[in-house]
This record gives sequence, C-alpha cells and structure tokens, in this order.
Amino acid sequence: MADGAALPLTFADVTAAAARLRGVAHRTPVLHSRTLDALVGAEVYLKAENFQRMGAFKFRGGYNAVNVLSDAQRARGVVAFSSGNHAQAVALAARLHGCPATILMPSDAPPLKLAATRGYGAEVIVYDRYRDDRAALAEALAAERGAVEIPPYDHLPVMAGQGTVALELIEEVGALDAMIVCAGGGGFLSGCAVAARHLVPSIRLYGAEPERGNDMQQSLRRGEIVRIDVPRTICDGQQSQSVGRWPFAVIRELVTDVLTASDPAVVEAMRFAFERLKIVLEPSGACALAALMTNAAAFRGQRVGVTLSGGNVDSARFCALLSGAERVD
Repeated sequence: MADGAALPLTFADVTAAAARLRGVAHRTPVLHSRTLDALVGAEVYLKAENFQRMGAFKFRGGYNAVNVLSDAQRARGVVAFSSGNHAQAVALAARLHGCPATILMPSDAPPLKLAATRGYGAEVIVYDRYRDDRAALAEALAAERGAVEIPPYDHLPVMAGQGTVALELIEEVGALDAMIVCAGGGGFLSGCAVAARHLVPSIRLYGAEPERGNDMQQSLRRGEIVRIDVPRTICDGQQSQSVGRWPFAVIRELVTDVLTASDPAVVEAMRFAFERLKIVLEPSGACALAALMTNAAAFRGQRVGVTLSGGNVDSARFCALLSGAERVD
C-alpha cells in the first residue's frame, strides 16, 4: 500500500507534477530552529510554503491542474471556488497559461486574498459561505460557460501538485519519523501522504486542523466522511465542511491521525514564527506548527517535518491577532 498502487493517487502522479512545476514553482526553503527543537523535544524541519508563489502551497496544485488541460479546454476557461489561496493559485496559473479564470469567493474572504485574486486577472464572483453551496454554484457556472472546474482539493491533479511539498522536504532532509500537514479538504495531506509513504514507508502522517473544524479528524476516526457546519475559526483557509472523496480514499489508508489546535494556539504559533523564525504566517499556515506545539509529547525524540502552508495575511489582521485586538476564543 505504501507505493500507492491501490490508491486513486500514485507516487508517479506526484513525480509527474514535480516535473511540470520545475522551473515554475519555487523550491521553498526548509527552516530549522534550535529553539523550537528544545521547546518540543524533537528535531523539527519546517517546509516554508509561505515563500511559494502567491504565498502558499496551493500554487503547486493549481498550476498542475491547469497545465494538464488541453489547449481547447484552457481556451474555454477555468472555474474554481476558494476562500483565498486556491483562488489565487488558479488565477495565477491561468494567467501563466493565457487562460481566462472565474473564481467564486466568500464575501467575507480576507480582502488581501480577494484583491490578489483580481490582481492576477481573474473574474471574482462573491457568495455567502454560511448560506450558499459553493460547489453547486461552481458546477452551474462552469456548465453555463463551458469552462473546466478545478476544485480546491477533491481533484487528482491538485492533490498530485500538493504532494510535491513532501517530495522536496524528504529529498532535502532525508528520512523522517513523522510529518504534520495542514488539513482543510484533504488535498494537501493526501498528496503529501502518497509521496512521503513511498519515500519513507515507516513514516507516520498527521493532518492538522482547527479544533472547531475537526471534520477530518472525525472522519478518519469513524472511517467515513463526516460533514459539519462551516466552522467559526480564525483559520479561514480551513473552513471546509468535509474532506473530499478522493483525498479521503488516500487519508484513511495512509494517515495515522489528525491533530487539532485551538485558535489561541494558532496565534501563539504565528507569534513564535514571527519572533523566532522571522517569518509571517497566516492562521491556516501556522496550524500544523500549532498542532506540533500542542501535542509535543507525542513527537519527543523524533525527526519531524512540518508544513508552514501559507503567509497570506494583511498587516492589520496579523497585528490584531498577535496584539489581542482581534478576539480569539
């Protein structure tokens, strides 16, 4: 099972995505902090996807998904839905391919992400995340325009692209005992699980999600997809209501467990990253680090990879979160 032969996504899919991304996506740095190692009692390697193009790992999957389309498909355009990072990824990927893009985004998406998506040339249509069914809206829009829909996580080319994060990390630092990956709809976690388990069959894979949005944790522990209400969390990139069908088929086979972190713990991880690593992370981007810090005892004495999945947060909100001006329960 470790080679992914019986799974919908294979290691060959991830390596093919890596070839498409070579020279286009950034090979992001791996950070190491002795202070963090001492704090959690482990040897920690941080894959800094906040330095990726458009500021998050999502560029990898978005670019791969647009790249595998035919010229005729790209000419008809693409449609995506996202709270922000997948929106920017598809918008940028479409621009790089000369392809029109229409993106559905929630009306309360961070203004920085809305502006960036429009800045990459996409048409943005807003919806109410607490009332509207974004997947149904996207499907109807794609059908109306004859465009190709690129979902944010339940899409094999997206999953393959995201898996290149684990591929690069292990190529650089060698075998790991465990890896913690930010989890929303599961595209990132499933792609990384396939790559990591192929390269290091003994590795343990963990997802990381907000405590108030633990649908994936519930799903993995029950063995079936659990759907929840839109979670009220500062981690806007992880407000998905259920894990995707394709990602879950991988996650239930390869992932050890899904960890959670409270919103206050996420803020403390953002603070640590800023003060000790000198980098800016958005809340969702710090979730895996927060999960490690919250569950440090489980990783003591081990070599652990952690994804820092994005840094798309405006200065006002970043300062409000760290100063306590924005209330975090």
